[in-house]
Amino acid sequence: MDTTHYLDFAATSALRPPEIADAVASWLRECGATPGRGGYARALEAGRMVLRARRAVARVLGLADEPGQVVFGAHATQALNTALHGVLAPGDALVVTAFDHNAVLRPAHALAARGVEVRTVPGRVDGHLDDEALDAALDGARLLVVNAASNVLGTRLPVADLARRARAAGVRVLVDAAQTAGHVVDDLSGVDLVAVTGHKGLLAPQGVGALWIRDGVDVQPLLRGGTGGDSLDPEMPAPLPDRLEAGTLNGPGIAGLLAGITWVESRGVASLHARAAALRVRLHDGLTSLSGIRVLSPRDPEGTAVVTLVSQALDPAALAHGLDREFGVQARAGLHCAPGVHRMLGTTGTGALRLSPGWCTTETDIDRALEGVEALTTSAGRSVVRS
Repeated sequence: MDTTHYLDFAATSALRPPEIADAVASWLRECGATPGRGGYARALEAGRMVLRARRAVARVLGLADEPGQVVFGAHATQALNTALHGVLAPGDALVVTAFDHNAVLRPAHALAARGVEVRTVPGRVDGHLDDEALDAALDGARLLVVNAASNVLGTRLPVADLARRARAAGVRVLVDAAQTAGHVVDDLSGVDLVAVTGHKGLLAPQGVGALWIRDGVDVQPLLRGGTGGDSLDPEMPAPLPDRLEAGTLNGPGIAGLLAGITWVESRGVASLHARAAALRVRLHDGLTSLSGIRVLSPRDPEGTAVVTLVSQALDPAALAHGLDREFGVQARAGLHCAPGVHRMLGTTGTGALRLSPGWCTTETDIDRALEGVEALTTSAGRSVVRS
């Protein structure tokens, strides 16, 4: 019997409903072919499955159900790189924020070396942006990146409002929805590009993600290679999704993604969020009541199920190790690939401990984490006093 308490869903849904594994196994047993690589029955079935998955991605995001606008890749990082490198050119201005993940910041750094101006909008520890700085940064810019939810704080940015402001300034909008897809209902109707990963809220295996592209938005290919058609043409095909899908798609991963979205939709994204929000509040309130614990995440039921903390008595890495070894609680310590947020929090030197419930987390899991944090930090505090 598994007695662990997995609280690292913001990193990946390591625990998945059985339907996902069943779908991957069934795909490998019964089809296993590559879509777009032949006209025989297995290849055609592969193409039909991928088409259903494209539509499912658009549907779960609440976006236009035009399957050609959903481009599959390995993860949200590839999707973000495709968008950033495919939209921006030397002389363009890119607007990022303090809440962005390194999946945005490192490509931005590379683009800056090639002549793209990168403008960073400061943020606050309550999860809000500096509005005046945002308006100034949008002036004359080409693209704004919006991190729909911070993977450190769990706070959400107002995507619809930011998209409206960007459109008024003539700026395209790319949304990083890695932390929100499948977790919350967001209004993405005014954005131009949306990057998602499969292995978090959509419950898919690792190795599959997608980029949704608004009709009429031109994105140059990041990768070039075979697409199964027009093999004599040295250029990538003009139509989407082939233009951005060089190489063999991850058929088993896409089958798992389709199953994950189907499972999420059957329960309802809003319902899943309400359940996770209640657990988040229970965790937040319990941690806040503990002596020597600084909870970094605001108490926001509308946010994602992320609660991050530091202890006066114990280093985050040591606290995470103790929780795992002594209490079976699995959580992540570190900088979480989000240096801007940790700079705001003043935790770049130590990092922080992040606890993130998911679809199958129970109150017992939350209470075990609270028990472990209290016991470990109290014991460490006594040792400090004695020494």
